[in-house]
Amino acid sequence: MVNNFSAVISAALLCAYGSSVCIFFWRYTAISTKDLPINEEIRVPEVRLIGADGEQLGIMKLDKAQEYANSHGVDLVLIAPTATPPVCRAMDYGKFRFERDKKEKEAKKKQVIVKIKEVQLSCRIDVHDFETRVNQAKKFLSGGDKVKAVVRFKGREMAHTELGAEVIGKFQEACSEFGSAEKKPQLEGRYMSITIAPLKNQAK
Repeated sequence: MVNNFSAVISAALLCAYGSSVCIFFWRYTAISTKDLPINEEIRVPEVRLIGADGEQLGIMKLDKAQEYANSHGVDLVLIAPTATPPVCRAMDYGKFRFERDKKEKEAKKKQVIVKIKEVQLSCRIDVHDFETRVNQAKKFLSGGDKVKAVVRFKGREMAHTELGAEVIGKFQEACSEFGSAEKKPQLEGRYMSITIAPLKNQAK
């Protein structure tokens, strides 16, 4: 019976309360992060039950599984509805959701959001304005944001796009201590642009 049970289940079980998360893998499918059917919401004739302490209790009628959960003061939770038969776990579902939501919030706080700041240049930009744009870009890059430098060609300047490429090249070189270009300058219509990403040792 044990061998047959092992052949049926392709699963890895890690179950603990407190600071640890409770995860059940059934055929390499983890517990959903969405709300799961519990107790009277479960509508199947029989289930494979995992006990409150993580023990395998085998296949039984749904009402028997619910009786077990009730006797242990916990919920009956359907964690693998597509398995044959569906798998239920006896657990404190309120506590499980609390721990899950807490971990999700902590993970979101650790996410790094990279913004792209745009800096406008021109083919005939003067030295002072150019230095001002460079200083702005250095500030953005040192803060962990990307910088998109854009040159807009006006009128006959479209016949001399090499002038815009020259300005962008100087801008890229002036920012080289703080960031590096993701790719070569791109010409789209009347606009030439380049995106500079912050160096890892500069981003905060």
